[in-house]
Amino acid sequence: MPMASDRKPGFNDTCETCGKDLHACVNCRFYRRGARWDCLETSLDGPVADKEARNYCEWYETRPELFAPGQGRASDRGSADTARGDFDKLFGT
Repeated sequence: MPMASDRKPGFNDTCETCGKDLHACVNCRFYRRGARWDCLETSLDGPVADKEARNYCEWYETRPELFAPGQGRASDRGSADTARGDFDKLFGT
């Protein structure tokens, strides 16, 4: 789901390919599962319930890897599969 790097997505923008919300926690550079409210930004007023749905957080900044073609959630699975295959080759499992 690559994005244009010249602008921040609006609150209601969606991906042209999959239709998912762009201005969502999972696309933000501050999103970290396990951090307080799953966010590294310390100035939040409260947690966001659905991390994959649009939200109105003013601190949102798009994760840089979403600007590059071939990056994003789909390739994360590919990276995990590649790592698992490399592990299997190394240890012969």
